Amino acid sequence: MKKITFDHIYNPGHVVAENALYKHIHFPEMLTRYDSNFLAFKRQPTVEEFKDAAVFLRKFHQSKGQKHVKFLFPQDHKPSEELLNYFKQEGYEIGFNELYVIEPDQFPVPLDNPDIEVREVTEDELDAYLAFQYEQDMDYGPDFADQKVDMHKRNFESPRLLQLLAFYKGTPAGSVDVIIDEDSAEIDGLMVHETFQKKGIGSRLQQFVMERFPDRKVILVADGEDTPRVMYQKQNYTYSGFRYEVQKVYE
Repeated sequence: MKKITFDHIYNPGHVVAENALYKHIHFPEMLTRYDSNFLAFKRQPTVEEFKDAAVFLRKFHQSKGQKHVKFLFPQDHKPSEELLNYFKQEGYEIGFNELYVIEPDQFPVPLDNPDIEVREVTEDELDAYLAFQYEQDMDYGPDFADQKVDMHKRNFESPRLLQLLAFYKGTPAGSVDVIIDEDSAEIDGLMVHETFQKKGIGSRLQQFVMERFPDRKVILVADGEDTPRVMYQKQNYTYSGFRYEVQKVYE
């Protein structure tokens, strides 16, 4: 099997244009989702190349009523100091993500807790799943949350996606989506409601994935500057690379 890279990470956006420098990803079904509307550079751009690309994307997004621009950089290549200085000068948010991979039998089995139940979302759980997601998505505003409902419904119909909902004493407490590929199962959007943190719910959701897909590598992306990445390292995930990204939101 090929080495797992960021190219294995699922994105619902469509490639609407491509040249020697970048791929243009656009997702008209959800214009407010920054992670599905961006330019992905194939190689490190010069400052001038970045400026030209930024002007192009800004105009394109303005024509669609979008207020952001976002750019991804090649895996395992930090932008040059010249570029980083330019981003700071122009008010871009700079961040990076890390890619983690695990063989399911390497995941530490969590202690059994009868108060926690994980279910695959069927018609019976769909309303509870959508309500749980909506509450979390409202952190990004009602427009985002409303559009996300449609996306969750599309995902529910997709054979490539599996939605899981965790209950704590019968109350929806956590969720995760799993993107199923031939060789891998990607954990996406793993979250636990703040009321139910530190009860082992996140670990139980992951364990369900490990047991459901024992013959695939399980992969996920973590914010390179956030605390969950430390948890994944403790859970025996293997670090497999980083990718920088920058974005800017216009009022």
